[in-house]
Amino acid sequence: MLLEADTQVNNLHQSLKLGRGNVTALGRRTPPFASNLEPGASAIRFQPPPSTTRPKLSLFSFDAAQQVHDSLSFTMADVDPFDSALDLLRRLNPKHTSEHLNSIISLAPDLTEDLLSSVDQPLAVKRCKQTGRDYLLCDYNRDGDSYRSPWSNQFDPPLDGEGGVGGVGAGGSEGAGEGAIPSERVRKMEVGANEAFDLYRDLYYEGGVSSVYFWNLDDGFAGVVLLKKSATPGQSTEGVWDSIHVFEAIERGRSTHYKLTSTVILSLSTAGSTLGELDLSGNMTRQVEQDLPVDNDESHIANVGKLVEDMELKMRNLLQEVYFGKARDVVGDLRSVGSLSEGARDRDAQREIIGSMRR
Repeated sequence: MLLEADTQVNNLHQSLKLGRGNVTALGRRTPPFASNLEPGASAIRFQPPPSTTRPKLSLFSFDAAQQVHDSLSFTMADVDPFDSALDLLRRLNPKHTSEHLNSIISLAPDLTEDLLSSVDQPLAVKRCKQTGRDYLLCDYNRDGDSYRSPWSNQFDPPLDGEGGVGGVGAGGSEGAGEGAIPSERVRKMEVGANEAFDLYRDLYYEGGVSSVYFWNLDDGFAGVVLLKKSATPGQSTEGVWDSIHVFEAIERGRSTHYKLTSTVILSLSTAGSTLGELDLSGNMTRQVEQDLPVDNDESHIANVGKLVEDMELKMRNLLQEVYFGKARDVVGDLRSVGSLSEGARDRDAQREIIGSMRR
């Protein structure tokens, strides 16, 4: 049973086929930031079940109860609802983040904008009507219920008003969303980045969907790189990998300061008559800052690509070594190779041998 369980855990993270690209063997064009592709790995942490232990109640006087009520009221007044919402989401299964987020928003509508801009959700896929190509949806290409395609630069459904550079209308607020479209220069870099990361996705993930969105800043530009890979649907296994890389590029003459925040959301599950159901899901966030030289706009694509490539490799290796290793240890403690009776007989035989040696 232990060997079967260990094999099942290994099969889960292999089902996504992450990091199996080979630049030289495939003989394809490579993105400008491509380096030696290392075998990647994916993993996740267990989501413990909620505690079912009920607190013990004791009888106390009305005055004591009033003091407790006053204390609780004072404590709750000092708690930031936004921090509480984030803390709650961290403790829930990331596989269902969208459902949990909608539930919290329905209870606290005032937190809608803050939560949507702060919480990473599993990526959804939509098809561009103009080009017929799939693209990924996120808060950075959204305006209400409309999403901008990186392939056609058009919103679907179309917006009532005409968006301006970096915000609503000409000279609008900087940043993504609200009908924002990048300036001509930034849009050109966005197109190049989408082409580069489309090759990156094909080499590393052997499938899936990628999208890149740029927007203007006062002293540079920013963007997000999205990657999604779903395991081939099977009878007993499911798996989804979502990568979200948000970056800022602050231009300083011949060099640029890059700040990258990367999040990986991974969900793996399997079900079988022998081992039962196993569900591993979770997320990981890491951040890095670096100053890199820039010769032209194409250098930005190469620099961002290299940062994303290195970060994904580090996160995949960390997930593999820490979380899948931990999963195997947990399964090893829960499962035994032989039956309990066989283990008891072995222990009895060992005690008899030790006892006979002492005589």
